[in-house]
Parts: sequence; structure tokens; C-alpha cells
Amino acid sequence: MLCSLLDAKSTTAFPIRSQDGATEEQQAQSKKALKKQQKEAEKAARKAEKQAMAASEQQGADEDDFAKERYGVSAMVQSQQKLDRVLVRVQDLSPEKADQLIWLRARIHTSRAKGKQCFLVLRQQQFNVQALVAVGDRASKQMVKFAANITKESIVDVEAVVRKVEQKIESCSQQDVELHIERIFVISQAEARLPLQLEDAVRPDGEGEEEGRATVNQDTRLDNRVIDLRTTTSQAIFRLQSGVCQLFRDTLTKKGFVEIQTPKIISAASEGGANVFTVSYFKTSAYLAQSPQLYKQMCICADFDKVFCVGPVFRAEDSNTHRHLTEFVGLDIEMTFNYHYHEVIESITDTMVQIFKGLRDNFQTEIQTVSKQFPSEPFKFLEPTLRLEYTEGVAMLREAGVEMGDEDDLSTPNEKLLGRLVKEKYDTDFYVLDKYPLAVRPFYTMPDPNNPKYSNSYDMFMRGEEILSGAQRVHDPELLTQRAVHHQIDLEKIKSYIDSFRFGAPPHGGGGIGLERVCMLYLGLHNVRQTSMFPRDPKRLTP
Repeated sequence: MLCSLLDAKSTTAFPIRSQDGATEEQQAQSKKALKKQQKEAEKAARKAEKQAMAASEQQGADEDDFAKERYGVSAMVQSQQKLDRVLVRVQDLSPEKADQLIWLRARIHTSRAKGKQCFLVLRQQQFNVQALVAVGDRASKQMVKFAANITKESIVDVEAVVRKVEQKIESCSQQDVELHIERIFVISQAEARLPLQLEDAVRPDGEGEEEGRATVNQDTRLDNRVIDLRTTTSQAIFRLQSGVCQLFRDTLTKKGFVEIQTPKIISAASEGGANVFTVSYFKTSAYLAQSPQLYKQMCICADFDKVFCVGPVFRAEDSNTHRHLTEFVGLDIEMTFNYHYHEVIESITDTMVQIFKGLRDNFQTEIQTVSKQFPSEPFKFLEPTLRLEYTEGVAMLREAGVEMGDEDDLSTPNEKLLGRLVKEKYDTDFYVLDKYPLAVRPFYTMPDPNNPKYSNSYDMFMRGEEILSGAQRVHDPELLTQRAVHHQIDLEKIKSYIDSFRFGAPPHGGGGIGLERVCMLYLGLHNVRQTSMFPRDPKRLTP
């Protein structure tokens, strides 16, 4: 046993121990640990000292901050109280309000701290105003710092004195005044990181490229539509679009029209084509309406004489173009006439002219705002509206070198070319093309009595693009049945429609206008998605 232990001792390296029995390695480790503990203790002491100093400074600052009641983050508005406070609109700020103390709610558009002052631009829809927070009797340096650190797009309430400025503030809509802020409270704080910058979103294409400044592409805009809709350009577009609807309603109401509402879930394709959305309808299938066409006509048969409606229209067309949407807003008109369908054309063109005049006279602010980012020539129109026959249009195109048959439909490039030719010859952006070939029109279109190859139908164009398609309708049930059979439409599915003409139907006509296209073309924009608030196309279902 002793021998084996000696053998083991001779083959094993024992560590060298100090007098207290610890190995050198253990001693080294304990020294390291001790150093580490000392460092951590020193670090904790410094941190505690720093926190104590910061707390002391903050306490001192709070004691010194005479304006601490004049700024801050307000409690969430949960309708706790009713205030008699009147909030002034940014667009109403003018030199007439100079030296008045006012309250205002707006978004922080930009902020820029400079020494003992901070410049803010406050925005409210498409209007903005410069504001100043400066150290003085009403604002402390802490208040200036607070204002400078409010994140962009946050909503604030400010109390401020309106001051005239000697030099116009070119970067703001309110150029003759600025606000000297005395109180500022955050009502809703925006996150610091925005998905897009509003300054980038309103920058004209190509501008700032040399400096490397960004513009925002269409998909980014649409993916973050809520932010994009805040831009001055978007605000102007959709306020003008609201004006189009209002002018449409007002003009037609004065003409004796009645506004109607029509179903959007229908039993048969209203246009007779295949471009419909099919939806499950209990134990059968239904379709989303391509137009209110059939129901407008049924109302005419019900003696409403003149009707219009404003509502969604659905087209299952896999068209990814600048002017096609799968859902858009239709402005639809239908009316009886006495002896000739041109009575209908004249009524619709006059309605359009009244809309154009109303936009020109009442929406110059919006038009100018949009043109800053998307410059275009002012929209031109004639009174009375120019009306050309289809054969005349084809002749003009042939003179320009286009090869097309008498009964061929107009392609998009040919529509645009014809628009340019009409503008050169007649100096108008709005005109009617009448007497379309019957083969390219829906089944309910009245054939031309003098030439069966043509029809009593028409399109209306703005800047060379179609915005309305219309016609005299077939009001005889037998002819209507023939035309439906010709278009291979299941008669059973449109039985109630055809039956509505069996009990006496007056001659009538109408048309359907695309709201988004009207706005796009009036403003000279290049994509219908710019004038659709939340556009739907084959590739977009959100937001």
C-alpha cells in the first residue's frame, strides 16, 4: 500500500502551496476577484454620486423653473371636463389677429432649436404657421428644451400671441404672421421614428436629387397611407374631391334630380361581361355590382324621371395601369328625355361644366397646393362643350398616321393622342365623342336608327382620358331581349330588369363617371391611386 502511494506521488505533479495552504493559481484568482469587486464598488459609487447630482440639479431646476406650469404632457383626454376655450384654426391666422392671445391645436411639423429659442412649424391639414418659443418672461430654458424635444407629428395645444412679421415666411402657408408661444402642452405624443418623412413625401420628383434628399415611392406611401394622407398635397386632393361630390349633388339637385341608393350585391353581371367579383350568397352565388345601371333604369320606369347616385363600383379587371382600380366611386346619372338623347348629353356636360367652374372658383388654394408638387397646365373647357362624332375622331387619328378600322374601339394610346389633337385644334381639355360602334357597347345600348353599325352612345374625355361612358338605353322589352341574347346573357338572371320595361317605359339615357379619374385628370396627376383614399387594385387589398 505504502509502495503504491509512493509510486503515485512520484508520477503526480502536486501544486505548490503557500504557508496558508492556498495555491498560486487560487491566489491570483482571488486578487482578480478583489480588483473586480473594487472596480464595481467604485463604479456603483460614481453612479450613485451622478444620480444624486442629477436629482439635486433637477430639484434645483424645478425650483428655478418659473414656467413649469406652462408646459408638459397633458393627461389623456377622456372627456374629464368641458373647457370654454376657443381654438383658432391655422388657416384663419392673419395680420388682422395681430397681438391677440389665442389657443390653437396642431401637429408639430418641424422643430429647430437655436440657442435660447426653438422654432416650430405647426400644421393643421394643408395649412401651417411658424411658431417661436424663446427664453423670456413667459418661457424658461427648460420650457424651450421641452418644446425642442417634442417628436414630429405629435399633437399639441399652444397658447400664443399672434405677431406680424416684417419678412414673409415663404415656407409656410400663413406667411404674414408667426406665433410667440406662452404655453405648450402635448395632447398626443407621436413615436420618434416615422415610417416616412412628410417633407420627403411632398417633394416634387427630381427636386433635391443632387443634395441626396429623398422622395417617397408610391408603395411606401400606400403602405403608410395614414401618414401620407397628412401631407398638404393629399389634404388638398381629397378636399377638392369632396368638392366634386358636393358640386355634383348640388348641380343635379337644382336640375330636379333625385338622389337614389342602389344595391351592390346583385344576381347577374350588370354589364354582361366576365369582369365581376363573385361572392357567396347563402346557398347560391351573387355578384358585386359593376354599376348601378339596371337599378337606375328601373327607377326611371318607376317615374322618378331624373336620378343620380354616388357609390362604390366593382370591376374584377386584372389591370395594373395608372387609371384602373378594382373598386372606385361612381357618379351615376339617368334621366328621361323627350325626343333626342342629346338632351341627356347637354344635361351631363352642363353638370360637368358647373363642377369645373366650382372647382376653379372655390378651390384655388387646393389646386395651387397640388401644383407645387405636381405642376400642370390649368384645366380648359368650352361652353357649350365640344361634341365630335366617333367617325370624326377616327378621321383625325388617321390623319395623324394611326391605322384603325371604322368599328374598332379606341385604345388608351389613341384616346390620349386624340385628346392632344383636340386640344391643339379646339383648345379644350374636355369634350364628348358621340356615336360609338354598337359592337363595343353594352347590351342595353340603343342602336343608331340610321346606321345599325353605330349606336346612340357617347364617352366624355378629360385631358385625353375617358371619364364617362353613357348612352340612350333600350327601353323596349323585345329589343332589349334580342340584345341580351346577342350578348349571351342569361335572360333568367335579368328577368326583373326586362320585366320593368313591359309596363310602359319612357325614352331615357345617362352615364357613369369615375370620381377618382375626374380628380386625377382635373389636377393633371398621373396615377389614379393618388386620388383614391385607400385604393384597391389587383395587387392591393390593404390598408
